[in-house]
Amino acid sequence: MLDNIEFANPQLFWLLLLLPLVLIWHIFKRKEETATLKISSVDGFTSNDLLPKLKPLLFVFRLLALTAIIVAMARPQTEDISTRTKTTKGIDIVMAIDVSSSMLARDLKPNRLSALKEVAADFIRQRPNDRIGLVVYAGESYTKTPITSDKSIVLNALKEITYGQLNDGTAIGMGLATSVNRLKESKSISKVIILLTDGVNNSGFIEPQTAADLAVEFDIKTYTIGLGTNGNALSPVAYNEDGSYRYGMRQVEIDEELLKAIADATGGQYFRATDNEKLEAIYDEINKLEKTEVEEFKYYKYEEKFRPWILLAGALLIVEWLLRNTLFRSFI
Repeated sequence: MLDNIEFANPQLFWLLLLLPLVLIWHIFKRKEETATLKISSVDGFTSNDLLPKLKPLLFVFRLLALTAIIVAMARPQTEDISTRTKTTKGIDIVMAIDVSSSMLARDLKPNRLSALKEVAADFIRQRPNDRIGLVVYAGESYTKTPITSDKSIVLNALKEITYGQLNDGTAIGMGLATSVNRLKESKSISKVIILLTDGVNNSGFIEPQTAADLAVEFDIKTYTIGLGTNGNALSPVAYNEDGSYRYGMRQVEIDEELLKAIADATGGQYFRATDNEKLEAIYDEINKLEKTEVEEFKYYKYEEKFRPWILLAGALLIVEWLLRNTLFRSFI
């Protein structure tokens, strides 16, 4: 009966301390009201009737009824809590992903592009209250997914990203400009681009600095990530006869000065990911830096549970009254 029960007036349980006093008062009062008769022998009054011995049960019923009343006065109740959240300061995020051939390098496992997709998917799942879009770029760029709050759409689009969908090359300026274009009309309080590349700008008709100036104009913060180990990496260098890639060691070249300049100009930060663990840590850091303000509302629903205790007390008093006026009447 008391499972998952809380009490609105628990201080009333102090009244239970009166019950021993009531018991003591009853015992003394009973002795005073009981007449005594001195005789030389009680042999003629011997009885094996059990009813006189059970007569104290009447007072026990009263004590139990009083206990039930005190419990009812303490207002036992169950509490049901429901919560609703309201995003007060949401963030619109565009993830600009380099899909040039060098993203197939195997310095990250199994390769740079696959490692990025896995970490990016975890990042997306951790942003339930934000809108996210995807831009892919190589020698050119395009919007894979406009900013949306439907994370299943974004995650499915992320899975579909592969090398070969665009002309090869690294058009950092094009990737950044396309991302800015997706966010410039956004009414969000905060607008963020996460731009990842593993090379140097060598394609496209928009210079990275020009794209960075556009990001500044539309108040879009840009986090840049340089992806690749220090030194040489096992990278695609040619095609085999069956169409598969032939791998060889190539020098890792990342224009870190450019990426730092873009981040500094837009109020973001530059990160360097040299392995899977570092890449994951970078996205975790960005996740912490860009916090969405969420207001939580709690609704409390109380269901009163005092009625069964009142009914129990009433039933005990009725039983006590019936026994007192029927079965135990001749002994009282």
